[in-house]
This record gives sequence, C-alpha cells and structure tokens, in this order.
Amino acid sequence: MKPRPSPAAASSGGVPARLRPHLTRLTVFLIVFSAGYSVGIMSSSIRPPASKPSQTVIRPRAAHLTGTASSTDVPAASNGSAAAAANYPRSPPHDLFRFREECGEAIPSDAVVRTLLDKLFDGESPYESFPPPHTAALLHPAAARPRGWGSTGAVFAELIEEVRPDVIVELGAFLGASALHMAAVSKNLSLSPAILCVDDFRGWPAFRDRFRRDVPPPRHGDALLLPQFMSNVAAAGADATARVLPLPFSTASALAALCHWGVYADLIEVDAGHDFHSAWADINLAWAVLRPGGVMFGHDYFTAADDRGVRRAVTLFARVKGLTVRPHGQHWVLSPKPPLRRDGR
Repeated sequence: MKPRPSPAAASSGGVPARLRPHLTRLTVFLIVFSAGYSVGIMSSSIRPPASKPSQTVIRPRAAHLTGTASSTDVPAASNGSAAAAANYPRSPPHDLFRFREECGEAIPSDAVVRTLLDKLFDGESPYESFPPPHTAALLHPAAARPRGWGSTGAVFAELIEEVRPDVIVELGAFLGASALHMAAVSKNLSLSPAILCVDDFRGWPAFRDRFRRDVPPPRHGDALLLPQFMSNVAAAGADATARVLPLPFSTASALAALCHWGVYADLIEVDAGHDFHSAWADINLAWAVLRPGGVMFGHDYFTAADDRGVRRAVTLFARVKGLTVRPHGQHWVLSPKPPLRRDGR
C-alpha cells in the first residue's frame, strides 16, 4: 500500500507544471485585490463632506476698480447651471465695460446738420412753419431764459473758447436753457457750431409737481416738452434755429445713430440721467463720438441722487480711461480725449 501524500504535495501535484513558478504572485494579487474591494465597499457608505462654496476671482486688472479683496464668496451653483456660471465673469471686466469704441467714417462738420435733417426729418427743418396754431395755443410764451440748472455757468464759455468746437452734443436738453446759452456764447466768439440736443423730451415721473409754472400742461399724454423747447429756440432767432437741432430720442439710441453715421463732436455735455447706470452708459456711448482732442463735461457732479451716482460714474470712467476729472462749479470736466493709438483705441 502506497503512503498518502502530504497536503502540500497534493496541492502542488494538482497545479500544472507551467503555472507553478507563478503561484506565489497569483496568491499575493488575489489577497491585495480582495482587501482593496473591501475598503471600497466600506468607504462608499460614508457620506462625503459638504463642498465649500465656489469662489469668484477678481481679475488683477480690475481689482483696483472694485476696491474688493482678491476673491469674493458667492453661492455654489447648481449642477445644471454650474458650467454656464463658470464661464460667465461675475466681476469686472465684463459687460459693464463693453461699449463700442469705433464709429463710422467721419462726415465733414459743416455737413452734420444737413445729414441729420435728411435722415431724421425727411430733409425739412423741424422749425419750418412752427408752431402751428393748435400747438401754439398749448404752449407757454417763449422764455428768453428758460428754466434750467447751472445752464449759464462759467464752464460753458471757458470750454467753448478753449475747444472752439464745430459740433456740440448736449445730452439732456429739457427746455433749452443751456443750449441757447452755448449758442449765444459761441456767437460772441464768432463761432457757429451745430448744437445737437439729445433728449426724449418726456421729462421724468412727477416732474410737474416741482416745475408746473415752467412747463405746459400735458395733452393726451404728451408732455409737450419738445414743442416748448422748439418754441424757446425759435424765439431766439434764425441763427439759433439754424444751429440748435433737437434729436428727440433716448440718449442710447441717438448716440448709436450718430456713431453709425460718422457724426462726431468736439464738445459734449452730459446732463441726462442722474443715477449711476444712466450716467455710466451716457458717458461711455458719448465718448465714442467725441473727436480726439475733444472735451467731455457734465452737470450734477455733487448731486446726491443714487448715492452720488453721477460722480461715481465719472470717477470710474476716468480711472478706466486714465483721465483726470476737474470739478468746475456744479460741473465736472474730463481731460481731453487722447489721440487714437495704432490699435484703434
């Protein structure tokens, strides 16, 4: 009777000869695999810690404009909007600074009024046969000095004499006080610039509560500010009606049209909306139609509206463009627009 082989011998005898040299490595692999699998199962049952809120990084070139730290906490985006949010900048520079900087080919200054009459009024002056009897009956008598605010300040004469403009753009005309003053000042200096008065001539909510004696009563929802403005200009004489042209549109749409048509100004007064965003848009849009070497100025530098919105807009714009701001009475004056660089900016 043959002796029974030992277990080790029996096990070795059951393995093919070609696998015997790898038996130890296979055994170690199986042990490691089993241990890793067990650890994975246990870790999957542990709840992961809550993720930290996402961060929005202030780009270095804009950090000095915001006055904030290098990063700002914002709520974490949902899974559905995370990708879109990650690609949209939440801090400057972004759409706040996206304004057109190049406009159409410049038309000659002496062709500006005729060009605008053709494009906006079918080639006829709006003062032609104005006012018709039914409109005249609704208006206040034309005022030699219409109601205005800071409309005859020394800044007007100073800048007109300094710049000697061929084209002036005024944003915010109301009843024409500053436009008529600029026309008179330029005439005294033997200048005859076109004065383009951009205003929607609708006023603002409840403005009649303060200026009821200065403006005509409304008629069928019409504020009648445009015909009252035109009446005041017409009363100043033919020289005024030939040069002071109302553009009865919003500042944004009018400035976009001037830019597209190549109408540029040498002097621009900004005196429309007094909140930050309105003033910011007006300043940036008007800058595109200001000739190099031209000057932009405006009113309400110290007005408290919208937490000094006008002043904040002017200050930010000057910092972005590398300009200086000079207070002048109630007004602000920017340093002249620099010449265009070779890259067109």
